[in-house]
Amino acid sequence: MNGGPGISNRGFGLLRQFAERKTPRERCELCSTPLWSEHPHLVELTNRKLVCACDACGLLFSGQSGARYKRVSRRFLSIPGFRLTDAQWDDLSIPIGLAFFFTNSLLRKVVSQYPSPAGATESLLSLGAWNEIATTNPVICEMADDVEALLVNRVGYARGTSPAECYILPIDHCYRLVGIIRMYWRGFSGGSEVWQQIADFFADLRHKSTVVGEAYHA
Repeated sequence: MNGGPGISNRGFGLLRQFAERKTPRERCELCSTPLWSEHPHLVELTNRKLVCACDACGLLFSGQSGARYKRVSRRFLSIPGFRLTDAQWDDLSIPIGLAFFFTNSLLRKVVSQYPSPAGATESLLSLGAWNEIATTNPVICEMADDVEALLVNRVGYARGTSPAECYILPIDHCYRLVGIIRMYWRGFSGGSEVWQQIADFFADLRHKSTVVGEAYHA
């Protein structure tokens, strides 16, 4: 069958575009294996750096104790029954309605951070305030150290437009949210684009998450 040179060239062009879309853009930071867009992440514990890894290297550091790296969890939980009063939130000293909390195993403490146009900002956390919240919400005591976080979104709640949202999720998704805000924030209030990006992030999070109640146990 003779399709003519125009059709042939166009066909090769489409194949080339398809091949380019399938070409890995990153490499495993441990063994240099090419990576696809979806790949495991590791946390380097000493400096809290996220490391891109291949499946083999990710598996190597799954469940290892005392290792330099920990594989980031892929668990997404939505906790609609999470109990957090306005007074308890104020006691956490978070200046905005969006923050995440995780246990740093090397420091042996819970760390709180919130996203800002400058990146992730750490906030001093009252241990007493955190322990009070953990007592009434024991599910957060089951988070994996270093690689899982509690993400609290009270932005809509503060504006009176939506209820507060609480999730246990992989730590890399918290830093993904930080990256979104850092990239799209404009001016004093952020601009419409960043708020749409944040809304899309939480819509995707709701879709991925398993809804759990207060009696949930891992």
